[in-house]
Order: sequence, then C-alpha cells, then structure tokens
Amino acid sequence: METPPQTPPTTQPMPDDPRPDLPVVVALSGRRCLVVGGGPVAARKARSLLESGARVTVVAPQVTEEIDGLASTRARSSAAAGSLVVRRGRYRAGEAAGYQLVVTATGVPAVDARVVADAMSAGVLVNGAGPDAPGTILMPAVHREGRVTVAVSTGGASPALARWLRDRIAASLPPGTDTLALLCGEARLALATAGRPTDGFDWAAVIEAMAPLVEAGRVDEARALLSEACDLDLPPASP
Repeated sequence: METPPQTPPTTQPMPDDPRPDLPVVVALSGRRCLVVGGGPVAARKARSLLESGARVTVVAPQVTEEIDGLASTRARSSAAAGSLVVRRGRYRAGEAAGYQLVVTATGVPAVDARVVADAMSAGVLVNGAGPDAPGTILMPAVHREGRVTVAVSTGGASPALARWLRDRIAASLPPGTDTLALLCGEARLALATAGRPTDGFDWAAVIEAMAPLVEAGRVDEARALLSEACDLDLPPASP
C-alpha cells in the first residue's frame, strides 16, 4: 500500500483565526469611556483615551499614582483635552452599558470576562485584557504627530512587538509630517469646494516632491508646488 505523503513540519506559528481585523479610527472626543482596573496597563490605556479627548472614568478598588496624577491634571485642564475621574470600588454589574467604549484591565480573568460580556450585551465597543475575553476591539500601539496617527497591531499576539514596530516606523517619518498633512488637507478642501474630484492627480508623486521642501522649512514653496499640481490658487502661509 502506498504511503501517503507526509506534511512537512513548519516553524511558522499558525493563527487561531486567519481572517484579518479591520483597522478603524474612532472619534472619542467628548465621549464617555470606562476603564476597569487601576494598574499600569489600565493607566496606559486611560492615557491613550485621554489623548483622544475622551471623558474617562476609571473604576478600581485601588489605582496607581499615575492614574491619580492623570485625574488631578485633567481636572485643571480644558475639556477639549479629555477628562478623567476615578471611582474607587468594584465594577458594578451592567455598568458598561452607560458608556460608548469600555476597556477592562483588572488582571482578574473572571472580572474582565464579566465586563466584556456586559459591554457586548449592551452593544458597546469593548477592549478586553486577555485571549479568553478579547472583546470587540484591539487598542494598537500608537504614535501621534499632529494630525498624523500611526497605529500598529499584531492582532493581540504581542503588544511588545506592536510597540517595537511602532517605534521603528515613527523613527522613519520625515520631519514636517504634520505640515504635509496640513497642506494636503488644504488642497483637498479647496478641490471639494470647487466641486472637483480629489483623486484627479498623482498625490504620491506630489507628496514625494513636497516632503524635502517641507523638511528644509520651505513650506511656501511646497504649497506652490501643490497648487500647480492640482491647478489651485492656495494662499501662502500666514506670517
């Protein structure tokens, strides 16, 4: 009898689900978000939410000094910068339903799973803390430069790898990346206002030509180049 061919061994780890996640950007400015947990992971995630302008509530019996400091600082800052309040105590059943996004990072699997289940039952976006209850969203490693946001996710496989990749990508961004975003935004708005399509020319080539000008501080020259490329009359920068 013929011996069936043997499947060669592989050193590549196989994902549990090969289907990729859908990356999205969520606008959280002014929206109520809940962080359940008071440790370093909860602090890191609360800070990320605050940077997006969210109104954050942290629920935990005890919290780190960092979380206390964030609450104190945000109490003195503008509402546009986000706010944070701390409620010392345990998570209450069903509490997740009162928020638009929930993050759980207690380190206690049963508690994290209960928070995730509550949020999912209420149709609320939720970021879990482990493989047993991952929730509906992942929070990537993020680098921000003005209007530009770089986010890296490994699908939950390794947050450390995501942070390492984020740092490598961030280091490769050219100086003036935010200015490039501003210039491109001006042009897109002018095109839309004129009723013209925004994809009528080679954006990549124009950005490639503008980047060294912006990096050298020659922003008006970059704007003039962009104006010519898309046949617009963009005004020079204000002095």
